[in-house]
Amino acid sequence: MSAESYPTPQRFAALVLAADRTNKDPITQHTGAACKAFAPVGGVPMVIRVVDALAACDLITSITLCGPSESLLLHCPELKQRIASGQVTWLPNLDSPSRSAESGLSHVPSDTPVLLTTADHALLTPDIVQRFLHDALATQCDAAVGTIRQQDIAAAFPGSKRTVIRLRDGGFCGCNLFMFNPQGRMLVGFWRQAEELRKRPWRLIGQVLGFKMVLSYLFGSLTLQQALAAVSEKSGVKIQAVVLDNPRAGVDVDKVEDLVLAESILKTDI
Repeated sequence: MSAESYPTPQRFAALVLAADRTNKDPITQHTGAACKAFAPVGGVPMVIRVVDALAACDLITSITLCGPSESLLLHCPELKQRIASGQVTWLPNLDSPSRSAESGLSHVPSDTPVLLTTADHALLTPDIVQRFLHDALATQCDAAVGTIRQQDIAAAFPGSKRTVIRLRDGGFCGCNLFMFNPQGRMLVGFWRQAEELRKRPWRLIGQVLGFKMVLSYLFGSLTLQQALAAVSEKSGVKIQAVVLDNPRAGVDVDKVEDLVLAESILKTDI
């Protein structure tokens, strides 16, 4: 088969959520950065690590950043330079992650698939992005969510505390990586509805999973596939999990302990 006959790989627009949600963020307070996204990890602002990892992945065609507020951009010259050069498109953040995501998606052509991630994914690499998108495409789903087995993170980073969803087929940690095909964008609207119910947890649980699924979870019989199938049925979006094998994909920087861990990991690369 000639090179010309190979299909062109599908390419994605990247959307990065980069807004602070509290003025008492522990990373901001610890580092003295103007906002969490600008906190240095290994001497480089987190958001720059994420933007550069995306820019180095040949499956990504554009990068849109939602937040931080425009008044803060002067505190990160590296980001201002990337915005000025056109490498990054900046948009103001809205009052919740889902609303910011909806705003970002509205600036991406409706037929373009999207990768969504966050500015605190300080250990993101082009290889992680490539693997996630490659595996997401292979599932032929509307939306994919990146995850990693808790045992893989525990083996690589003993003592690291991550949020774990414990299911019958094991414990899973999120990776802040999401893929949306055009049909899958409806999931962001479903996410917004769930956010609006966050102060009424039982209504939220009932809407997102249904109480039968909740009982299955409480009794330890719910699998990852069953949970995603329940959300797929409720949202009308076919969702699949992409289980990654690089433990760095499961490390975001939410706490000071996460920052210490991320910097210790980066030191092993030197």
